[in-house]
Amino acid sequence: MSPTVFREKGYRFFFFSREESRMHVHIVSGDGEAKFWLEPDLELAKNHGYNRQQLKEIESLVEDHRDELVSAWKQHFSS
Repeated sequence: MSPTVFREKGYRFFFFSREESRMHVHIVSGDGEAKFWLEPDLELAKNHGYNRQQLKEIESLVEDHRDELVSAWKQHFSS
């Protein structure tokens, strides 16, 4: 199961269930996929196919929705 937290600008932001415990979010679109750590700092963990400009846009979206992502993570993984 991989619940979608939100979609914006053609990107899907989601979690994989039963993955590692460090808080992070996966991002996917037609151009590629990436993973960002949410703690202790916002940081790119993996990138497949995105250019620097796209990564900057994705990072900005993660930053804008960080509270929502953290809240969704805690809710999803506490159940």
